[in-house]
Amino acid sequence: MTKEIVLTGITTTGIPHLGNYAGAIRPAIEASLRDDVESFLFLADYHALIKCHEPERVKESTKAIAATWLACGLNPDQVTFYRQSDIPEILELNWILTCVCAKGLMNRAHAYKALVQENVEGNEVDPDKGITMGLFAYPVLMSADILMFNAQKVPVGKDQIQHLEMARDIAGRFNHIFGQAFTLPEAVIEESSMILPGLDGRKMSKSYNNTIPLFETEKKLKKSINKIKTNLLEPGEPKDPDDSALFEIYSAFSTPEQIAEMRKAYEEGIAWGEAKKVVFEHINGQLAEKRERYNELMASPTYIEETLQAGAEKARARATPLLKKVKELTGITAIK
Repeated sequence: MTKEIVLTGITTTGIPHLGNYAGAIRPAIEASLRDDVESFLFLADYHALIKCHEPERVKESTKAIAATWLACGLNPDQVTFYRQSDIPEILELNWILTCVCAKGLMNRAHAYKALVQENVEGNEVDPDKGITMGLFAYPVLMSADILMFNAQKVPVGKDQIQHLEMARDIAGRFNHIFGQAFTLPEAVIEESSMILPGLDGRKMSKSYNNTIPLFETEKKLKKSINKIKTNLLEPGEPKDPDDSALFEIYSAFSTPEQIAEMRKAYEEGIAWGEAKKVVFEHINGQLAEKRERYNELMASPTYIEETLQAGAEKARARATPLLKKVKELTGITAIK
């Protein structure tokens, strides 16, 4: 049976939170268990340098994210689990793709345009003030990540769809100029995928400083859940579950039956304090065992490193022959 190649990466700039788990980590691990899928999962540490110039933060984030994936049930024997920087072929491919990528395509990247607009609105003389080439060319590196393994499906959030379209454009242009080397990847947008609200009701994001770290201590998890923004409705007053960050977070960890039960409790006027107690106990019950495993892994950096190196070996076994083909197609090859 031919397996479909699915690739997922996570940038190493922070500590995983509940939103990362519900929206990316859990579905990726579930997909990796399917017989018809070959999963490539990686830590995007070179991408971290685009916005983060704090070495210790990148280092600690890499360790924490790797430990999180493993603690949440990822089986490294069933997938290719690696650190981006351990695959030098990706950066070689990045340069080759840069040489066929139109600058105009990068000019249209949403992140770049947004920063230029900020400078213009701020009356800066240079519209590119503060913008690095790393940020400008980020979609090319993302394309190299994907095309290096000829991934067919890439699960992404809606804000990343443009980057997948760019990867397809770059791959198509290379194939047209030099010959067939790359599969055109497809974005997978799960309409049902979780985008969790944070403490303040906005999307849970490090940028908003409103996250609930996935493996906080029990005490800190309870404290964080108690901080989730609610309205002023009193106990006994019916509450709208569809307008509640607390309900959304609970739902991400619940079965349809449990969600229906909580919805009924809202309609019957459950007190916010009681609702937060239920949510804490429910989520903590699901995370306790994983948290214990996470702490064990964080205390065993050698095991994490050995696991990543084994994954890199598997990844390079696939990357090396593809890069050789690409270099031969472009004329970067031995003289015969």
